Amino acid sequence: MQKFQIGNNEKNQRFDKYLKKLLIKAPSSFIYKMLRKKNITLNGKKADGSEKLKLGDEVTLFLSEETFSKFTLDLEVPQKYPYIPLEIIYEDKDILVINKPTGMLSQKAKDTDISANEYIIGYLLEQKKITEADLSTFHPSICNRLDRNTSGLLIAGKSLSGLQNMAEQIKNHSLEKYYCCLVKGKIQESQMIEGWLLKGEENNQVTIFEKEVPNSKYIETGYRPIENFFVKDFEKERMKEGKHLPQNNSFYAYTLLEVHLMTGRSHQIRAHLASIGHPIIGDQKYGDKQVNAWYSKTFQIHSQLLHAFRMKLMDGRELEAPLPKEFQKVINSLKKH
Repeated sequence: MQKFQIGNNEKNQRFDKYLKKLLIKAPSSFIYKMLRKKNITLNGKKADGSEKLKLGDEVTLFLSEETFSKFTLDLEVPQKYPYIPLEIIYEDKDILVINKPTGMLSQKAKDTDISANEYIIGYLLEQKKITEADLSTFHPSICNRLDRNTSGLLIAGKSLSGLQNMAEQIKNHSLEKYYCCLVKGKIQESQMIEGWLLKGEENNQVTIFEKEVPNSKYIETGYRPIENFFVKDFEKERMKEGKHLPQNNSFYAYTLLEVHLMTGRSHQIRAHLASIGHPIIGDQKYGDKQVNAWYSKTFQIHSQLLHAFRMKLMDGRELEAPLPKEFQKVINSLKKH
């Protein structure tokens, strides 16, 4: 026999929906048969599965341990949810916000991956904020996504209400997202740019168009310059190699930008800025190869300098994540040139 008490993450849903999560490997016919035979009861009484669960309700399964194990997931918690130190920016009972480092996946790309999602669950288990039993019916999950090599604010829903609330804010754009990036070229004025983004499934690369094309999605990206840099060392190095700089000095003028992501499409910021001649430094997919090579040689930069540094929630709360050390090191060095 197994007993479960309904908590905040399980309440307000149909009983049969809850049972299908709990006995995830069981066919629906088995669940309804157990309900009819009173081998599964709700508050000690027969139920048909249509009942709406309330906080504190008691669910009893009169199943053998062998049968119960057969129809539930093997959690293997230590292997699936490892614990590592995370930089926690904000946490309450419903959400957790971390400063994701460069190189960490937001979500799994394949079954063998370990992503921020698994690390966050590992943290919650280690801190005893959830239990292994909780995972049988609800998994905390990230709400927004960042590319593997983009760092910054990543939100996870610790509770069902937290997950739903943040998902709604992201969907209706009431959650404001701001990024910091270093781009090629000199930008002196703030601007809002529009376009149409088309994703190529074969190479996981997007293309930006000025007008709508079949299967494309509308995008808006706002930006404002924070600081301009002029790198004389790059000019000298290129002269030594017998190469000539373009007259507009775009190869050694750089701008630190604040970007307001108004629509959230895959690779939007990276591709949109590259399409107007200002690719992000270190971006291996949309960036300038010669510029990236110089930054790689000079600063050992091998990924894009793009950081989700600020968010403004619908209730007015603002969250900020400091720049990664390698990003800040580049900015400090450029200030000296």
